[in-house]
Amino acid sequence: MTKDLLLDTHALIWLINGDETLSIETRELVKNICKQNCLLVASISVWEMGMLQSKGKISLTYPLQHWIKKIDSLPYIKLIPLTADIAIESCSLPGDFHGDPADRMIVATARILNVPLMTRDKKIEGYGQKGYAEIVVC
Repeated sequence: MTKDLLLDTHALIWLINGDETLSIETRELVKNICKQNCLLVASISVWEMGMLQSKGKISLTYPLQHWIKKIDSLPYIKLIPLTADIAIESCSLPGDFHGDPADRMIVATARILNVPLMTRDKKIEGYGQKGYAEIVVC
């Protein structure tokens, strides 16, 4: 793979935390991408992490603001702002896509940027299998 890679929210958390949930192959792929390209993070993932943290579904080792500053300082990670094009795309995704706003924005970001999305979300994987998005299963 020779282009940038968008990380789904859970993939970002696992990667930054060094979680062994990510396979050796996935970690090697990420390492190779970082040599020449960037790992992309949709800004909606910051919102999603905040919502998950406020609901007690995830626990971060330090406050979200510090966590985001840390990833934003890494030279191989780029935060992608929510643009009007991404917002519009998220409202008109082709095929049958579920209503989760964060997932819709993340998939729309991948489609607008024409980059693969790394995820383990079964619904998004299924969407990719239909040819609507390029998916890399982590």
